[in-house]
Amino acid sequence: MTDIALDNLELQELRIQDGEYDGTDTTDTGDCLPFSSVYNTVGFKEREAKVFLSCPITAKILEVERHTSRHNRSFPTRQRSESKSVPALYRIEMKHGEFMWTVKRKEKHFTDLHRDLRTHKALMKIPLTRSYSVRRTLPPNEERHMPSLPKGEENKQTRAESRKKQIEDYLNELLRMPLYRNYHAMMEFIDASQLSFIHDLGPKGLEGFVLKRSGGHRIPGFKCCGGSKICYRWSRRWLVVKDSFLLYMETDSGAISFVMLFDKEFNIKMDPREMKTKHRIRVNSLSRSLVLKCSSYRHACWWGQAIDDFVKKHSSAFLKDHRFGSFAREEKDIPAKWYVNGKTYMEDVADALEAAKEEIFITDWWLSPEIFLKRPVVEGNQWRLDCILKRKAQQGVRVFVMLYKEMSWALGLNSGYSKRTLRKLHQNIKVMRDPDHVYLWAHHEKIVVIDQSVAFVGGIDLAYGRWDDREHRLTDVGSMMLSHLEQAQAAASLSAPANGSSSEGNAGGFTHTDGKGINTLLDMMDQPKIKGKKKRTGLSIRKRLEKHSITFRHDSDSDLEEEEEKGPKVCGDPTGMGGELYGNTRFWHGKDYCNFVHKDWIQLDKPFDDFIDRYTTPRMPWHDIASVVHGSAARDVARHFIQRWNFTKRAKRKYRAPSYPYLLPKSHTTAQEQRYQVPNCINSKVQILRSAADWSAGIKYHEESIHNAYVHVIENSEHFIYIENQFFISCADNIHIFNKIGDAIAERIIKAYKEGKRYHVYVVTPLLPGFEGDINTGGGSAIQAVMHFNYRTMNRGERSIISQLRKEMGDHWINYFSICGLRTHAELEGRLVTELIYVHSKMLIADDNTVIIGSANINDRSMLGMRDSEVAVIVEDSETVASVMDGQPYQAGKFALSLRLDCFKTILGAYADPTIDVSDPVSEKFYKDVWMATCGRNATIYQKVFRCLPSSDVLSMTHLEGYLAKPGLDKEDPTRAHEELKKIRGFLVQFPMQFLCEQNLLPPIGSKEAIVPTEVWT
Repeated sequence: MTDIALDNLELQELRIQDGEYDGTDTTDTGDCLPFSSVYNTVGFKEREAKVFLSCPITAKILEVERHTSRHNRSFPTRQRSESKSVPALYRIEMKHGEFMWTVKRKEKHFTDLHRDLRTHKALMKIPLTRSYSVRRTLPPNEERHMPSLPKGEENKQTRAESRKKQIEDYLNELLRMPLYRNYHAMMEFIDASQLSFIHDLGPKGLEGFVLKRSGGHRIPGFKCCGGSKICYRWSRRWLVVKDSFLLYMETDSGAISFVMLFDKEFNIKMDPREMKTKHRIRVNSLSRSLVLKCSSYRHACWWGQAIDDFVKKHSSAFLKDHRFGSFAREEKDIPAKWYVNGKTYMEDVADALEAAKEEIFITDWWLSPEIFLKRPVVEGNQWRLDCILKRKAQQGVRVFVMLYKEMSWALGLNSGYSKRTLRKLHQNIKVMRDPDHVYLWAHHEKIVVIDQSVAFVGGIDLAYGRWDDREHRLTDVGSMMLSHLEQAQAAASLSAPANGSSSEGNAGGFTHTDGKGINTLLDMMDQPKIKGKKKRTGLSIRKRLEKHSITFRHDSDSDLEEEEEKGPKVCGDPTGMGGELYGNTRFWHGKDYCNFVHKDWIQLDKPFDDFIDRYTTPRMPWHDIASVVHGSAARDVARHFIQRWNFTKRAKRKYRAPSYPYLLPKSHTTAQEQRYQVPNCINSKVQILRSAADWSAGIKYHEESIHNAYVHVIENSEHFIYIENQFFISCADNIHIFNKIGDAIAERIIKAYKEGKRYHVYVVTPLLPGFEGDINTGGGSAIQAVMHFNYRTMNRGERSIISQLRKEMGDHWINYFSICGLRTHAELEGRLVTELIYVHSKMLIADDNTVIIGSANINDRSMLGMRDSEVAVIVEDSETVASVMDGQPYQAGKFALSLRLDCFKTILGAYADPTIDVSDPVSEKFYKDVWMATCGRNATIYQKVFRCLPSSDVLSMTHLEGYLAKPGLDKEDPTRAHEELKKIRGFLVQFPMQFLCEQNLLPPIGSKEAIVPTEVWT
């Protein structure tokens, strides 16, 4: 191929002849660019780059300035005398669909653009390869020549307006022609990129090429390069400023190589003395100090001022320190919903995951890929977590999962197995584990975010043992199996010759072969009787089976309902040949059936193998609370996840590969465009809270907004507070304990006592900490260590809540303050069994109008911000309903009241006994005759029947053996034991305040628990 000199090309060659070029815009994206485009960026010079929408792009010159160089500013007289020869600077307003922005260009930029486009047109004619040929048919109305660049008139009297109009027409003509509009030089000229016109990223801000300096990141334990001139390096990047963040991209690959979220520390510095050099801008935030180099002083001023003005106009909400010191502001009219226990929570999570279109964010302290989100399992693997995620990934949804990387010698979570299992499902599923070198603290938050529009926040991990309902069953040895006729038919079908069709019906795991040619569902065991009435689920088994084309012989729903109420027999036709589905369904499969105080999890890579004997050991029920929020509040939850993800990507070398992309937050301006909403929500005022620090989120100052919110709500409560929490470690001595929640409770009660007002504090917490250990021998050292600090908060030591109250009111504290636990019982293989219900909730309700739900325990680990990472929501009601408080009419919040009523009815047994009135949480009748009477009576009965632990009758280890030697009624007189247990109402039991009160519960010297710093237990 001979070289062609551009100077030899004649002007005639600038004209576009018929059939010479394709006038069709191959990058047309329609009315809007999908948000998923952020994951498909390509090099800036690639023809596949999708930048513009289908609507036209127009330019309007707003004003013409005289470009003043730094030299001319030193000689103003000379400048005025030569003003007519000074080049013009055009301020141009661009418009493209809903987007408007401004660029500034000199005449030199126009001449450079014209030269580049002319060169581009010329090069397009050269057939470099056969596949590079672009000769196609032009539409009849396509422009057939490149517009000429207007030249300055020799007549000095020509008006500036005429010149401005000529330049404007020239630019608009170019923008109408796809051949030139889609050329990278034109995009650079108008400050446009592949991220400019994505609706969910908000308004278009400043864009363009800059030189950025390396370093400036705030990564604990690592000093980035950039501290001296010797270390740092400069790189050319494309900068994009949006309404809540800025980023820069690599032009060769189009990859996003850094994202800075705007926050309260955001500011722009342009002082040359501070920069130690000229033409530079420093952009500061909590996560980085980014230095940019510009081509001139004027360029630096324009960029610095433009970024600052845009951010202050569109991002003011992120630049403030919000209530409680939170990173997120209060959001009004947010659809919110609460969940008590994992059943309804996981069902809604499953439905929301199924509705995902673009992104799924998940972070958990522990995640079990094989967990079933909808139970009983009558639809095979349809609602198994890993199957849902794989299905969505195959549909193009990007799934991002962050797991806590535990210390394997201390915790048996096996997050490595979870990561490997999820990663191999599909390339669209990305999993990170963190941290590597932080040994004492954990990522403890539990978040699921769908398309940055729906966010689940609370205390429920998507993990084994968490699924439960208000029945809190102790046993699960049931099965679901096919009828004998159906098994015979299934066996016959298996032995029949293959007809070429695959057995897709069984691919989901609905049935499996037992090795004898019989298809069974799970196994063939009988379900024992359980405590409580059978409860029909919201979505009946009939409807679930009908989804899979399983028909029923019954003609009416009433017949089916009657059958369901009578027993576990369910009629169906899984084979399509007639038959019945009978037996009982397991709720907890394999590792999901657990009792972690009896035995911790093992062999998590074998998810469906039991690790405890479900015929001899009852499971430990799980009581938990969670929530879901939408809109702007969900955007804030997503923003927290994105900050953590991007920080981990920067901090850990293994995640710096392009296969782990940077995440971008969606704009709050589009937050109300809700594609999916969880049903039965209540509009409320919502604020997102968190505990975050340098190690967990890469921020300069730690945040403890959850702690601040708890203290504020307690101090300002008027009638009562109700707390459910996994831990109760507080009352600051500023030596071992620093959070002030316990002190705030004591002070608020003392205030009510001095004012002579009625006020109650209800606390529900586990009877034992959730660590493996045989309580019949005193429990393990870990259990006792946590018990020590729990009791130190409750009633032991001068800093405890009860000790503080006794100093002010003597024994009257009992009229204000109550601590309880939860326990239940059942019959297992013909014998009575009991077990505590593990309270894993992290919730506070105040005055039936304010609720805090999240992942934060009441201890220093969760509350101080510098330790475990946590997320919570505070929900304040905007809708009220008529209620009663202390015997008087009261306007209660719809969200808070409904949650409190459900909790009280569940634990007090009001669902089974409607005569129990829980409407007034402050009245003396309720407090003494219902709450205190129920917890006291239940505790006494359990003590008499089972001689269970913990018990206030056991003051030290020396008492333990004698206490256990005396049998309970369950062994001495089972008939009488059954009669006593009929008196039980609900699950509430009095907390054993004197259990091992004469024993030193701190870890003994020489034990591995004693080596661990005290902060681990607090």
